[in-house]
Amino acid sequence: MDAVALDFETTGSAPGVLNMPWQIGLVVIHQGRVDMERSFQSFLRVPEEHPFNPYTPGRWAQLREELSQAPTLQELWPTLKPYLQGIPLVAHHAPTERGILAQEFPMQQFGPWVDTLTIARQAFPKQRDYKLENLIPNLGMAGIQKSRCPEGAPHDAFYDAVACGTFLETVLNAPGWNAVTLEQIASISSR
Repeated sequence: MDAVALDFETTGSAPGVLNMPWQIGLVVIHQGRVDMERSFQSFLRVPEEHPFNPYTPGRWAQLREELSQAPTLQELWPTLKPYLQGIPLVAHHAPTERGILAQEFPMQQFGPWVDTLTIARQAFPKQRDYKLENLIPNLGMAGIQKSRCPEGAPHDAFYDAVACGTFLETVLNAPGWNAVTLEQIASISSR
């Protein structure tokens, strides 16, 4: 079964304003492998007057003008729908992505969800740090991640979606996990 790894970058929390997504990245995982040909990324509209939390990671500060002219998630829905509906969605700390989709598309159903943070804690219990940006190099996946996103860096939505997919690909092909289905992984990660 296919799945889609998904990541949003957001404006971060600020008093009295919504946490808005400013970037989306998606990549299909087909037959247990990341399929870079079936991917999507876009900046998302954030009005110039909308504040960012100054501690929000990523390169948003250099992109404010571009973000004010980018499409909204609703405008992208015809493109996003085939990626997001009727297919398992994969995210590192899935409540963030799940919350953004629920906020932006309250009448749509998404999932089942595979949370790679939960999977990482089960598959690699001795890790000191489960941040995606540290898991990838700590588990020896940095080379493949760099080959897939040579210009990317953590806290870029596409880079992080690919890293999430690369992590799941590695787990799905690891001894002891290679017989586990996506449905079983989704049930593990929803606990």
